Amino acid sequence: MEKMRFRTTAIVKLLAFLVSCVFLVQNATGKTHHHKFVVNSSPQTRLCSNKHILTVNGQFPGPNLYVHRGDKAIIEVYNKAKDNITLHWHGVRQLKNPWSDGPEYITQCPIRTGKNFTYRIEFTTEEGTVWWHAHSGWARATVHGAIIVYPKPGTYYPFPKPHEENPIILGEWWKQDLNKITGEANITGGEPRLSDAYTINGQPGYLYPCSKQGTFTMMVEYGKTYLLRIINAVVNEELFFSIAKHRMTLVGTDGFYTKPLTTDYIMITPGQTMDVLLEADQPASHYFMAARSYSSAFGAGFDNTTTTAILEYRGSRYHPPTSPQFPSLPPHNQTQAATNFTKRLRSLASKDHPIDVPKDIDTRLFYTISVNLLNCTNTPCKGPYGKRFSASVNNISFVTPSIDLLRAYYYRIHGVFEEDFPSKPPKSFNYTADHLPENFLTPAFGTKVKILEYNSSVELILQGTNVLASDNHPIHIHGYSFYVVGWGFGNFNPRMDPLRYNLIDPPEETTVGVPQNGWVAIRFRADNPGVWLMHCHIENHQMWGMNAVFLVKEGRRSQARMFPPPDDLPDC
Repeated sequence: MEKMRFRTTAIVKLLAFLVSCVFLVQNATGKTHHHKFVVNSSPQTRLCSNKHILTVNGQFPGPNLYVHRGDKAIIEVYNKAKDNITLHWHGVRQLKNPWSDGPEYITQCPIRTGKNFTYRIEFTTEEGTVWWHAHSGWARATVHGAIIVYPKPGTYYPFPKPHEENPIILGEWWKQDLNKITGEANITGGEPRLSDAYTINGQPGYLYPCSKQGTFTMMVEYGKTYLLRIINAVVNEELFFSIAKHRMTLVGTDGFYTKPLTTDYIMITPGQTMDVLLEADQPASHYFMAARSYSSAFGAGFDNTTTTAILEYRGSRYHPPTSPQFPSLPPHNQTQAATNFTKRLRSLASKDHPIDVPKDIDTRLFYTISVNLLNCTNTPCKGPYGKRFSASVNNISFVTPSIDLLRAYYYRIHGVFEEDFPSKPPKSFNYTADHLPENFLTPAFGTKVKILEYNSSVELILQGTNVLASDNHPIHIHGYSFYVVGWGFGNFNPRMDPLRYNLIDPPEETTVGVPQNGWVAIRFRADNPGVWLMHCHIENHQMWGMNAVFLVKEGRRSQARMFPPPDDLPDC
């Protein structure tokens, strides 16, 4: 085999590159749709700050992609800038095709300046709302958009067809250039600068003078029902979301249907999507949609702002300057409110939308997730106690390799990763104790993977810790959905807690929030061969090393083997 040459690429800088993408979507009838997506640096004036950000077709958020279940998409990406980019199709299974999954140095090397790469995507089990975003550092803060997966032609929603549908993308906004923020954090070891505002469909909202005219407004008619496709594209915070005087009915999460759940608010973590039905049943007026942070980590900084959009009834005689009514949102640290919502989630589990929860488990994993600290070499850092932040899974802080793990696995390139990621933490302790010994603060380092046999049934316990400070960690697994069969506060009890598992209709998700000082039990079948990333979707934590990797072996039959690598796979 010809000797392959790789090079280590620089840290991705968000605001210094141009990417153009051509989307080709083939629907179930065989017709091909062509979409051109051009990503460039565009001027933005939100929050009275005149700067350029990375946008798609001049839009923030980027364009939405509309497909049917069973469709295929071919995405040609051209990088015309001086820095690197990859794209990830969040919540899309990518069956047998990890080559198109997108996380840099996991399944591919970044697309370099002047180069191109074609993503090939097939929508198989997903139905509802998923999304796409950059998977190169903080680039996803502005490089993202919705993917709407409609039912197959001839099939229908498991609820009455809504009058209209609206994507609601929750995001963040910084006055300062993001590459400067991340660069400074890497040098000082401290927490990156907090965002200046949250956004709804790209606008901070009516509470900000520079955003008043651009505030997103959703027009409704009395008596009609609307489907809101809500995506949390925020980089670093969970959010509470509510609509004044209106209740919502949740009908889907992460591209899977749920039993209808009527609620006054939702708590949605970074990476999650939620489909909710809204009935326009109030007097004709203007009402605020609003979102603000749910921040559970004691002592951690968070963006203490509120973003708004306007729900306006057609025929209303009132005007926004005096009339919008504000919703009641839970307090920022209200873990009980977050739990009261998430504990009610259930899969639809119907005849037309069945579920298949693994019952007989042959692979049991126990992963602790922690925020850690490291000593600084020369001068004190800006993290707690003069140290620098780190993060870990099973006390191992992930070290990003210089070539992608999937390529190293496929071509048997030695020395890139080790196959000994532990099935449980190296040391057992009271993970959620109020006070923990200081020696627990420092993690080990490594580029390790966990080997899973093809078609093995896996139970994974995700255990939060109070090593530095506990938090709600949104954990996302690429290439898989999973069933959330149990959760609780404190330390997982392997004898008692499984007795309370829900194996009948647990929610099926691709991103799950591990509660503050608590645990979550998930189950899935390892039937998608390849190399798949698991990580916290809080970008700070991922940047500090809260990542793990599953290497799922291939099976013997052709349908259990990965597709071969594409010819245009980027070099390192």
